[in-house]
Amino acid sequence: MSILTHHFNTKYNTAPFSKIKNEDFLPAFQEGIELAKAEIDAIVRNPIKPTFENTIEALAFSGDVLDRISSIFFNLNSAETNDGIQKIAQEVSPLLSEFGNDVRLNPDLFARVKTVYEQREKLNLNPEQTTLLDKKYKSFSRNGANLPEDKKNLLREIDKELSKLSLQFGENVLAETQAYQLHITNEADLAGLPEGTIEAARSLAKSQEKEGWIFTLDYPSYVPFVTYADNRELRKKMAIAFGAKGFQNNEFDNQEIVLKIAKLRFDRAQVLGYATHAHFVLEERMAESPEKVKTFSNDLLEKAKPAALKEFAQLTAFAKELHGIDQLQKWDGAYYSEKLKQQLFNLDDEILKPYFQLEKVLDGAFAVAQKLYGITFEEIFEVDKYHEEVKTYEVKDEEDQLVAVFYADFFPRKGKRNGAWMTSFKSQSIKKEINERPHISIVCNFTKPTETKPSLLTFNEVTTLFHEFGHALHGMLANTTYPSLSGTSVYWDFVELPSQILENWCYEPEALALFAYHYQTGEMIPMELVHKIKESASFQEGMATMRQLSFGLLDMGWHAQDPSNIKDIKTFETEQFAATQLYPDVKENAMSTSFSHIFQGGYSSGYYSYKWAEVLDADAFEYFQEKGIFNKEVATKFKENVLSKGGTEHPMILYKRFRGQEPKPEALLRRAGLV
Repeated sequence: MSILTHHFNTKYNTAPFSKIKNEDFLPAFQEGIELAKAEIDAIVRNPIKPTFENTIEALAFSGDVLDRISSIFFNLNSAETNDGIQKIAQEVSPLLSEFGNDVRLNPDLFARVKTVYEQREKLNLNPEQTTLLDKKYKSFSRNGANLPEDKKNLLREIDKELSKLSLQFGENVLAETQAYQLHITNEADLAGLPEGTIEAARSLAKSQEKEGWIFTLDYPSYVPFVTYADNRELRKKMAIAFGAKGFQNNEFDNQEIVLKIAKLRFDRAQVLGYATHAHFVLEERMAESPEKVKTFSNDLLEKAKPAALKEFAQLTAFAKELHGIDQLQKWDGAYYSEKLKQQLFNLDDEILKPYFQLEKVLDGAFAVAQKLYGITFEEIFEVDKYHEEVKTYEVKDEEDQLVAVFYADFFPRKGKRNGAWMTSFKSQSIKKEINERPHISIVCNFTKPTETKPSLLTFNEVTTLFHEFGHALHGMLANTTYPSLSGTSVYWDFVELPSQILENWCYEPEALALFAYHYQTGEMIPMELVHKIKESASFQEGMATMRQLSFGLLDMGWHAQDPSNIKDIKTFETEQFAATQLYPDVKENAMSTSFSHIFQGGYSSGYYSYKWAEVLDADAFEYFQEKGIFNKEVATKFKENVLSKGGTEHPMILYKRFRGQEPKPEALLRRAGLV
């Protein structure tokens, strides 16, 4: 037996990372698939007529060993990958997709599920059981169970191919990110850059035994470079390299892959009887249809565009006055926005960073969670980690009962993809009256501590940490029976509510008082800076909204029509961005070829959900503001109706139970200063 396929003899049954070797994975996956198949066979062969318990519930708890192996493996593939793991991923992805199809296209299993589904009115099920039955039935019907054999086989082929292509897409983006370095040897070229950024670039060069400074396309290096470097030519170089990922006609080119993925998704939807991939996806979302998403996006665009154009004109005039620049380019945006923000609010990330030491911000997130939900976080050292930089915590409630195990992984390194995300190594569920508590992780790419400084966060990174921590709370406070409905297993356009609402606390003096202290002097962040943070929160919000909407509309462009006629990615993107474009196009760049959210992550036809969830979070936070941001009664309602409930009921039912009404978009427009 593999180390990965039985109960881990560790504290809280946590993953024994240090004992797992790459070569353990393939046999473990094979064994996990066999175990899961045996569980499915037992359900199918059961001589007793199908009931909710012996079919739907048995199915809900089947495959838990395989799920556990998968979550450990694929989380490592994102946060701590290497050639060996990537090779295994290419081997196991088709196996998993084939196994998934074996289950979903098993006619005898579907017959049992259908029998129970057809008696649902008489079964006296509770809301969670009703949701589980509905989802289980749909997981078959929406994946081809009602199709004739030839169409089922076609579906299998498509799914296998898609799983390989999206992996390849991600590997190419990672390879392109790591392949580029800007090596600077002339100190004058560092003008404008913050000291911390320069220091990090110096130590990277040192580690490669080179003179000077090295900048990369990893966010903590790239973002400060294009925001602060005075040398416009070098900003241009970096920005073009960043935007050219997967679009360079080399071995890591993603153009063909993007076209293939879009086409295969469309074909798959057609086989299942849907007009497009977006129609298929949105049937199981709050938004329901591509038409609704487009209406929602275009309504917001209509409100944001006048503000965006005004902001862009202001930025253009500012750059002209400051440096005589006639035409703003993409590599000028962050640079002049930062300068304009400093002029308008006298606020600069470099003034703020000393007040946001990573450890203190994390403690602040913990303190906010304790005030709202009564949970405490204590660092523990007897839990195994996949990398020495990871920190592990025991999360307990007011009765000193375990709520979750929490992993936090904060710094960029080779083998870790860009960006920030929350994930889990083990889901929460209740089986045989035992409440299995979850193992939750957040992964970010913040600036590393240097020889002279701890890790100091930009304000944007502070909100990123709170955002991911909001997702983590959704996972940690889960309290549902079935693992597939637990934590963040909710409609995709609802999943960003817990993460986005928590960002609001970063702007509140009462919350900042918990963690914003100068790392050297220990003094609390001055109130005037807090007011400026709040004031500047809606700075260029029109442009930001329009940018976010442009990504969502590009996503819909790929997925809400037949993509067969798209021959050239660049031409297609130019058409899609026509209504939202502010800067001149950069011919060397394309967005889709590194748009990992929709071609590798799960956001295809779902990118709009960030904005959709912002409507929910602005409306929900107004409720907190009315009663007090640490009001126990409101927090308990949010915990009991949103955070703990996972996907057990329709999100709108849960939201209305918390809020007492449907969300109103006006709250978002007020917060963004667009009304």
